Amino acid sequence: MTTAILFLVVGLAAGFAFLNGFRDVSNAVALSTRTRALTPSIAVLLAVIFNFVGAMLSGGFVLAFTQAWISLPSGISGLTMLASSLTAAILWGVYAWWRGIPLSSTNSLMGGLVGAGLASISVGGNFIDGVDSALVGQVVLPLLVSPLVAFVAAYLLVWPVTWAARYAQPSVINRRFRRAQAVSSAAVAFGHGLQDGQRTTAVLLLALVAAGLDSGDDVPFWILFLTAIMLTAGTLFGGWRISHTLGHKLIRVDPQRGFIAQTLTSVMLFVGAIGLHFPLSTTHTLTASVLGAGTNQRFHVVNRRVVRRILLFWLVTPLVTAAVAFILELAFSPLADLPN
Repeated sequence: MTTAILFLVVGLAAGFAFLNGFRDVSNAVALSTRTRALTPSIAVLLAVIFNFVGAMLSGGFVLAFTQAWISLPSGISGLTMLASSLTAAILWGVYAWWRGIPLSSTNSLMGGLVGAGLASISVGGNFIDGVDSALVGQVVLPLLVSPLVAFVAAYLLVWPVTWAARYAQPSVINRRFRRAQAVSSAAVAFGHGLQDGQRTTAVLLLALVAAGLDSGDDVPFWILFLTAIMLTAGTLFGGWRISHTLGHKLIRVDPQRGFIAQTLTSVMLFVGAIGLHFPLSTTHTLTASVLGAGTNQRFHVVNRRVVRRILLFWLVTPLVTAAVAFILELAFSPLADLPN
């Protein structure tokens, strides 16, 4: 039975990675296609390549991230918690994509883990060690701090960048920053691969440890490759609902401000993944950067209705996935009494 549930978790983790790439392709391509810096096909191709490279290189930081993350109960109980959490995150992610709302896959997953852990306790099972600190460090703080930092930093960066280009003609400025956006788009895709590749890889590694098949001291190559392939496949087939929200519905931005938002996002993702081993949401960071850079212009039009809807989804995401995972884990709980 343990083996069967492990295969289920691996399949769900692969689906989670695919959905992650499918939804988050917007983070790398929305602004570049909106400002006509890149054609949609070239933008997606860049995102595919650099997402794959980032996910493959994320293995160098996964162990540090996993060791500071959570500890699952061994056996069927730990595996069912992962299965419940991944299922809840996938269902909510699909619904958010259908509504065209960008949200954090990490927040969805962490909310699901909290709900699954509470369900396990309610039936006399084990809780997930470290989930309380992980909830604060990976949901509450990123949700409150990273969008605020991204918004303020992007808003302030508009002034020095505008000052540096003060003598150039508008047409020249737009042409130069469109070229620069090609680089910043690739950087966002690379940062997304580094950050979100860690999450799926960590889930699969925890599943192997819970099943008693790995010590967790290193990352098997097949895990990295599976994560990178599924993230890349999702990016390749990604829809444009969320891209339309970020590029057209949220706020109007020019190539200069699009470059600022993308560059700031990529820098924050690199620092979080490589320097601090701190999980940052690409979606939260880029959305806030777009709003910050777009607000600092003479003629800005913020779609407040869309902003309120996005913020509402961000706030309720951990609650919804926790509730769904709680129900699913209760349904899985009788399996804990079955022989391995």
